[in-house]
Amino acid sequence: MGHIASIPRPRLELRDLQVVLAVAAAGTTAAAASTLHLSQPAVSRALLAAEERLGARLFDRSPRGLQATSAGEQLVAGATRLLAELVEIERRARAPVARPTRVRLVCECYTAYHWLPTALAELRTGLPNLDLVLAVEHTRSPVEALVAGAIDIALLTTGEVPPGELATQPLFADEIVFVVSPAHELAKKPTLTRDDLRKARLITGETPEAETRWFVTRVFGRGPRPGRAQRLPLTEAILDVARAGMGVAVLSEWMAGPHLGRGDLLVKRLSSGPLRRPWRLAWRREAEEPARVLLAALKSAAPAPMITGKR
Repeated sequence: MGHIASIPRPRLELRDLQVVLAVAAAGTTAAAASTLHLSQPAVSRALLAAEERLGARLFDRSPRGLQATSAGEQLVAGATRLLAELVEIERRARAPVARPTRVRLVCECYTAYHWLPTALAELRTGLPNLDLVLAVEHTRSPVEALVAGAIDIALLTTGEVPPGELATQPLFADEIVFVVSPAHELAKKPTLTRDDLRKARLITGETPEAETRWFVTRVFGRGPRPGRAQRLPLTEAILDVARAGMGVAVLSEWMAGPHLGRGDLLVKRLSSGPLRRPWRLAWRREAEEPARVLLAALKSAAPAPMITGKR
């Protein structure tokens, strides 16, 4: 708070301003007395005392009642603004100061970071007291970080949540697709089978172990696992390898969609049907309120499917 050199000491009091405004509005001390819930003599004495303190006549008598003098008009105009401002100051002073709610958030799958910041920016506009922090250092172990209290909320795909310790709610699902070069041996097949993928070189991102287990279980079941697989850190590198005909890229539709349409890459799906990956929001119990707000925002802000066609 800044230093106040001296406290202002006006000659008039708050009661004086209220009396002057009431008299100016009513036109007589008798009518003003009714408004102020005072007696008529008390209003007359208060008005006289205000004039003496100010050192100026505020009203003149006329056949139509009390008329404000030039000094009175200036005081009425200023008092109206001053009292209205005082009421607003009191309102703000009574209102509790809302402290920012700090929420640490992480996503299990890095693909969410391509659209999540935009959703969070819109969320901050509507909830200025919500301080959202992306704790990307916990991307590979979000559930463990939640249990330990290192983060408050996690956007999960396949991580297993301990029963009873955390709250969870489903959000949406994206589709995992397979991208190949038109020159690849699988390019002419309308859909891909498990055997096709077992024989192919699969090019994936550096996904968490939980998501890798989910993918292998969903695609290959209890049968033999793929013999060849390669992990690359960048989406562009994964697609470049696929574009060169050196393997089958395994990507979320969100990541693959923007790179299709030029004819140098084709998208394939499983013959057994779309491989949909579920997304959930998980949070610690003490983060219930911001988690519910974030849940609603994410449900409406999630990107639409980017790859059209039979799904």
